[in-house]
Amino acid sequence: MSVNDLLSILMFLSFIGLILTGFPVAWVLGGLSVLFTAIAIILDIDLGYSIGVDWSYTALSVNRIWDVMKNWVLVALPMFIFMGLMLERSGIASELMRNLVRLFGRVRGGLAITVTIIGVLLAATTGIIGASVVLLALLGLPVMLNQGYRKELASGTICAVGTLGILIPPSIMLVLMADRLAMPVGDLFLGALFPGLLLGGLYITYLLIYCTVRKDAAPVPETSEPVDLAAVLGVFKAVLAPFGLILAVLGSIFLGVATPTEAAGVGAFGALLLALFRRQLSLPVLREVLRQTTTTTAFIFAIFVGATAFSLVLRGLGGDELIERALLGLPFGPTGIVVTILFVTFLLGFFLDWIEISLIILPLVAPVVVNLGFDLVWFTVLFAVCLQTSFLTPPVGFAIFYLKGVAPEGVDVGTIYRGVTPFILLQLLGLALIFWLDGLVTWLPAQAY
Repeated sequence: MSVNDLLSILMFLSFIGLILTGFPVAWVLGGLSVLFTAIAIILDIDLGYSIGVDWSYTALSVNRIWDVMKNWVLVALPMFIFMGLMLERSGIASELMRNLVRLFGRVRGGLAITVTIIGVLLAATTGIIGASVVLLALLGLPVMLNQGYRKELASGTICAVGTLGILIPPSIMLVLMADRLAMPVGDLFLGALFPGLLLGGLYITYLLIYCTVRKDAAPVPETSEPVDLAAVLGVFKAVLAPFGLILAVLGSIFLGVATPTEAAGVGAFGALLLALFRRQLSLPVLREVLRQTTTTTAFIFAIFVGATAFSLVLRGLGGDELIERALLGLPFGPTGIVVTILFVTFLLGFFLDWIEISLIILPLVAPVVVNLGFDLVWFTVLFAVCLQTSFLTPPVGFAIFYLKGVAPEGVDVGTIYRGVTPFILLQLLGLALIFWLDGLVTWLPAQAY
């Protein structure tokens, strides 16, 4: 093993180790890029090793960071974030909750199914995991617990459904992945639509079966309003506004009328109009949404800056070639190599956030997969589905801690861990189905183009 290989491995292990200490990710990435550049120069000058990395990489990093900052595609990020936060304040989710509870109130597990349906709609409009989990917890968790639902079932449902926003378009994660891989965002949006709905369908199927077998887990309320035409019309009226916004954003992208960046502007403006129409828009609300949008965007772009410098130095050390040799040297065929990549990604999700994995790991393994003859859109969506589990797996399961922050007394972290376990297995089942039925990803983009 060469000195470059050892430095590449040490750089990556240092990254994982420092992340676990709680240091800000952006500082860790940027600091390691400077540190290992200095180490490479010392080894090159003082010890005579030909490392190939010098201080010119600092100038190259600045140029690449500037390219990131002026990237037109990434302009969609703050607008999608604004759209999700403003919709959270519009009160649409609470109206949906009231009407869907009336519609599914007499179905065993109906409240959990209601939360799942609302979560799917929120995923297609917000795309922000923290906002979705907190909103679903505030709306659905007290109702389910008061009706006698098991704490594990209620908390697990909310956590799992809240993570769908990272996959169902318009997804912030897919925008970042498209930028890193220099591929059209619309292709990923089209490819991820059916897999996202598949996961939602698996959740609902599981809830129906589980609540039928374990009747004590989700008791049917003794008093519930009858399902009549008024209940159906109420649901239709409540769904109309978010569905219209989804159609405006995704429809304009799928039909080629607007780019994802332009569609993000339409979505942000549409969310603003919905809040105004529902009389939920005020100057304090607008100020708070803008502040949260700025904070979230700054957090993501700070990681972009650090990841750009980190990736450049890692590639200069030959890290991408090392990973390619390691993967191609595995005693498996092409399919086995892809399975290995997904398995390692799943394990990394226990310790790393999806942003770091998307910015660091994905650009290193994607070229290997393409060279093996696999479709890049298919693999990227698979990678995204695998990353979705990182929000549910301990110890860095962000959805778990979002829920714990607003959960009532008696719902502890252990309860939530037990609750999300079946849903992690369901996500792995969905990953397997998407792996073997690649048409779930590739069919819609092929039809669109």
